[in-house]
Amino acid sequence: MKHQRRNYGQYCGLAASLDLIGERWTLLIIRELLAGPCRYNVLLANLPGIGTNLLADRLKFLTECGIIRQRAREGSKLRDYELTEQGEGLREAVLALARWGLGTLEQPAPGDIVRPRWAALAIEAMIDPSAAGPDEQYEFRIDDEVFHVSVLDGQVTVAQGKATTEHALTLTTDSLTFVKIGAGLLNPLEATLTNHLVIDGDEDAIVRCSRLLGLMA
Repeated sequence: MKHQRRNYGQYCGLAASLDLIGERWTLLIIRELLAGPCRYNVLLANLPGIGTNLLADRLKFLTECGIIRQRAREGSKLRDYELTEQGEGLREAVLALARWGLGTLEQPAPGDIVRPRWAALAIEAMIDPSAAGPDEQYEFRIDDEVFHVSVLDGQVTVAQGKATTEHALTLTTDSLTFVKIGAGLLNPLEATLTNHLVIDGDEDAIVRCSRLLGLMA
């Protein structure tokens, strides 16, 4: 039996969207799945405070709505949650919200949590496609997460894992430092001088990557 949820009762695209994804925690679940398929316990760990019953309830509802689905891992009994094509359609909207939200961030309060998995989505939100330069890849190492940005024929993509070709630069930092740089709360040069940010690459590649991420005019 499907969940019975309150709705706005308005014949409007925005209201219809909020009927499905407007509840507390729902967009953060989608944020996790935009970074890639996740097991239940990983979702629970990356969403501290949600509670196991509430997470199960949200996942059930999103599955019933066709926004997410479960997928068995090849050669394993383990199952991951992943976005459906309909769920993937939320990417641009979530990126726009993340981009807007970065501009509202202030210094973190005691107890605020940050996860390296969120950095890939933050980078995707920061990217200015019009600033794409020559074909090359940039590798990011944020705590224990590794992902890369590829520029190919003017198109920019972000993917999990190490760069697939010889990359133009490697950026190594921690989650908090990266978010503070993205929010404009910390100057990349200052982070470099204090060894919170290490960049290995030639100067031209560093400039191109910085422009791509909107960190340099």
